[in-house]
Amino acid sequence: MHDYNRQHFQRMRWSIYAVLVLAYMSVYFHRMAPGVVSAELMATFQTTGAALGSLAAMYYYIYTAMQIPAGVLSDTLGIRSAVTVGNLIAGIGSIMFGMADSFEAASVGRFMVGLGVSVIFVSLMKSNTVWFSDRIYGLISGVTLLLGNLGSVLAAGPLAYLLGFVSWRSAFIGIGVFSLVLAVLSFFIVRNRPQDVGFPSLREMAGLAPHRERERHWLHDLWSVLQNRRVWPGFFVNFGMAGGLFAFAGLWGVPLLRDGFGLTRNEAANYTTVTLLAMAIGTLITGWLSDYIGYRKPVLLASATLYVVAWLLFLYTPWSSGWSAYLLFGLVGVTGSGFVLTYPCAKEVCAPALSGMAISLVNTGLFLGAALMQPLYGWVLDRHWDGTLHNGVRVFSWVDYRQASLWMLGFAVIALLATVTITETRGDSLAD
Repeated sequence: MHDYNRQHFQRMRWSIYAVLVLAYMSVYFHRMAPGVVSAELMATFQTTGAALGSLAAMYYYIYTAMQIPAGVLSDTLGIRSAVTVGNLIAGIGSIMFGMADSFEAASVGRFMVGLGVSVIFVSLMKSNTVWFSDRIYGLISGVTLLLGNLGSVLAAGPLAYLLGFVSWRSAFIGIGVFSLVLAVLSFFIVRNRPQDVGFPSLREMAGLAPHRERERHWLHDLWSVLQNRRVWPGFFVNFGMAGGLFAFAGLWGVPLLRDGFGLTRNEAANYTTVTLLAMAIGTLITGWLSDYIGYRKPVLLASATLYVVAWLLFLYTPWSSGWSAYLLFGLVGVTGSGFVLTYPCAKEVCAPALSGMAISLVNTGLFLGAALMQPLYGWVLDRHWDGTLHNGVRVFSWVDYRQASLWMLGFAVIALLATVTITETRGDSLAD
């Protein structure tokens, strides 16, 4: 056993976690905010539904492309450097988006935001693998997703309320400045691993031999992760479950309720807030339950099955604004929360030194799903549009949204089928 100051270690661990979680909350805010300001964006830039979907998805395109590089960066360059530069780029991009005078300029700003924040989550989850033990990794993953989702909650109802006092441009400039502050905090507080500040590794604290460090070029390590068939099911679970859910809650949920049921933006945002809160709480419960019973797959399989049922109810049962809609939007969120278990499943089927790359691979599925779903949903709406305009903004009917939401059900089925092939790890690293 190694001697070390336990209180100092706890302070260091939680300080690093706090900075990274604040950055992660900003990731969710950036991700979900366009849904609340969709009408303003369509009016400002005179866009179609598909074009609005493409503008919002610009974030997802680069985020998706950057997930594997983000894993490589966290495993090689280090967490501290990745998140510092990432927050800096995201802050500049958000300010550019808020000041954009054309659709093209807004797209560039949105692209930069996606580029900057693309490294945050993988770096955070990588940090959790070296600062928290395996036996609570499911729980800490759930806590992380819960706190991150608070950022998306802030981008729903609270943002809609704030827009009654400030312009959408001021809101995005403000979050950009916040990201720049996080870049400074990341540089001064975040450290890559306990050994970098004089502590033993977690395994050494437990009296075990430390894991081997990376011994090969990162390209060889990346190839070994890509060849690992046990990692890929998590990719498709995230593609169908989290990808579809994020696209819906982050862009199309508010317009659906506004156009289909005559709600105001603030009223509609309350329903997507329920979805996001339910998902946030669900990730915490799912992570805790998986650690408690010592199994990953049954919990994930149950979540994916119920998520399919939720979308069947959404599409084929009568419901309206009010309690039935709140229940339905909450059900979609809580049943879709099981995707949080794809991250421990990924890290537990690969060597610990490659956990960043493994997590980034399954996370790529989430953002690929969202990047495809956002414009696809808008394309279906445009195909069924009857020509109705309100203040220069296209208005779609509930029937139009129902047709587009059939894709949500299809994505949910993909996730369910992928869940069946998940490898059960029982919370232990299979590489040990």
